[in-house]
Amino acid sequence: MNLHRHQRAGLCALAIMSLMTVFSGPLLAQTKLNVSANAIGGRVTGPNGPEAGVWVIAETSDLPTKYAKSVVTNDDGQFVIPELPAANYKVWVRGYGLVDSDKQDVAPGKTIELKAKPAPTAAAAAEYYPGMYWYSMLKIPAASEFPGGDKNPNKIPAGMDSQATWIDSIKNSCQSCHALGSKNIRSPHVAELGEFKNSQDMWERRVQSGQAMNNMALTLGRLGPERAYKMFADWTDRVAAGELPFDKPERPKGVERNVVITSWEWGKHGMYLHDEVSTDKRNPTVNANGPIYGSPEESSDFVPVLDPVHNTTKLIKHPFIDPETPSSAEDPMAPSVFWGDEPIWDGHTSIHNPMMDEKGRVWFTARLRRAPNPASCKEGSDLPSAQVAPLKESARQTSFYDPKTDKWTLIDTCFNTHHLLFDANDRLWFSQGQPYSGVVGWLDVKKFEATGDAMKSQGWTPTIVNVSGTGKREAFVNADQPTDPAKDKWVKAAFYGIMPSPKGDVIWGQAMGPGFSRISQPSLLIRLIPGSDPTKTAVSEIFQSPEGTYGSRGVDIDSKGVAWTVLSSGQMASFDRSKCKEPLSGPNAATGKQCFEGWTLYRMPGPQFKGIDGEKGSANHAYYIWVDLYNTLGLGKDVPVAMANGSESLLALVDGKFVDIRIPYPMGFFAKNVDGRIDDANAGWKGRALWTTTGTRAYFHSEGGKESLPKVFKVQMRPDPLAN
Repeated sequence: MNLHRHQRAGLCALAIMSLMTVFSGPLLAQTKLNVSANAIGGRVTGPNGPEAGVWVIAETSDLPTKYAKSVVTNDDGQFVIPELPAANYKVWVRGYGLVDSDKQDVAPGKTIELKAKPAPTAAAAAEYYPGMYWYSMLKIPAASEFPGGDKNPNKIPAGMDSQATWIDSIKNSCQSCHALGSKNIRSPHVAELGEFKNSQDMWERRVQSGQAMNNMALTLGRLGPERAYKMFADWTDRVAAGELPFDKPERPKGVERNVVITSWEWGKHGMYLHDEVSTDKRNPTVNANGPIYGSPEESSDFVPVLDPVHNTTKLIKHPFIDPETPSSAEDPMAPSVFWGDEPIWDGHTSIHNPMMDEKGRVWFTARLRRAPNPASCKEGSDLPSAQVAPLKESARQTSFYDPKTDKWTLIDTCFNTHHLLFDANDRLWFSQGQPYSGVVGWLDVKKFEATGDAMKSQGWTPTIVNVSGTGKREAFVNADQPTDPAKDKWVKAAFYGIMPSPKGDVIWGQAMGPGFSRISQPSLLIRLIPGSDPTKTAVSEIFQSPEGTYGSRGVDIDSKGVAWTVLSSGQMASFDRSKCKEPLSGPNAATGKQCFEGWTLYRMPGPQFKGIDGEKGSANHAYYIWVDLYNTLGLGKDVPVAMANGSESLLALVDGKFVDIRIPYPMGFFAKNVDGRIDDANAGWKGRALWTTTGTRAYFHSEGGKESLPKVFKVQMRPDPLAN
């Protein structure tokens, strides 16, 4: 009896061991994972078993442009990388607490085992943290060091009035152009620039490198160069001495593990991208499976184009009207570590933002000529808008490219252009960028197509706030005049972000605060009611964010008419005007200190700068915000998504909680905008995606260095981490 019992136990043990071998090996993984012929699946294990919430990356150079796809492992360390083009791939593991694994050569249709490599030291692990974990180590000047002035003992100049303005400047003037926490900035390699007696001198020299030196000098002048160099030098000295971030990121969890991230290289060496566009914001089925277009801003006159179906790229040249249009190649510069004395930017057209219309034509804000305006824009013109608010200069105008005819149309505008968006009536609205002009412009596209007359098809209006409280535009005082309770007031609050409401009733805008604008004026959300003749009838309502918050940047509107923005104080925020309790008139109408009850704040994840209140905000930084009106990502209708380049991720707010979609490869992901497209509404998650691009001005600071190129990213959410 006992012998028989032991024999049965032994047989059972052998059977269990056999099953365990199958369950942990490639044979069962192939069956259980259901790896299709165009996918790669498998399992990631480490010394302690399965590695959950780590990224598996597959990359190939076999296609016309370099291609990569990343997914996240499930609780059992399993993964499926779906829908791979036929090619040979290098596959490896990356994750928090690890260093990159050895790369395996794999073809689609295979199931593999990957061995994770635990980081041997805390320092090795920290090399994979998002940039904000490193730049949050900056020792921001104490609140007691402000305000600045000629006699400020800390060398902080007049105009730098508070610690909040300092942080706003660091985020919206420094981090907004390139990733402060990237390896090359926190651990600079500067031997090519010479020898320096200390790190402050090194910082003074390194910020002169390249064609952005003027812009950096303006920001440093605002901060106070000596005090700013001291802060940055202290930071990089501490990093060099081995100090590590005081906080650690978490691995992806929950729905964050469902992400599929595809990337393609595009553009050319030295080029950087500001934005991309894939479809019409009003109808995301436009241009289904079609090409993606980029905007190279100051770096080039060539628009990069990706065909994501055939994995090919090309460049199309943007023309300009005036042969004397200046180029960024003429900007002053000092030699850089990466490019020596080569001026890598050569852009006349300053192509900032693209947008697509219902015909698939691509519209751009672009410089077509020198800045001085023609007489038709100035005082004495017969244009109605010029009679109300004459304009002397326009640094950027507009254009569109028709892929069907391969032709460009160039449209001169009196007002400056920055971002552009269509309303429901095919009127194209433009933001200005800086708040100085205090006007909002538009183009009547139907009228332009009918007449070809750019001047008669455009208009602009001052941002007039209804101090009088009559609900309609009255006689107004200018921005430099004191508020008169009997009159309305023109405020210098031209838009940076702009978005026509999907409800079709108003235009929402957002004006930048002192960290970006360099003027003593808070950031604002603005609700512009056009009226029957916007040049003469438009009135605006302006709103400051609640006390203790600051630095609004970007705006989008959900289907209910609620406005969304991101704040440099470290929050995503919504503003619901329907919650306003008091009349929007009187002195507060001219300052924006009204309807604080309309705001709801959501602290962005991540550490806060040491010594700064971390309960309300974080060191995280988001460049812009986009609302998913049509559930193109798959997380729900009306989900706001922030381009959080501090955390190198897209932050989606779902039911009041953040889904943090980290882009793991290359390290240093930095986006400025996204858009969402539906290629096939009947294909489930495979037919929907968000699109974005490398947005940093210095992509060569990121993983891959100068030998790599900017990238286009396609972000999808599948129902589970193993979906093919």
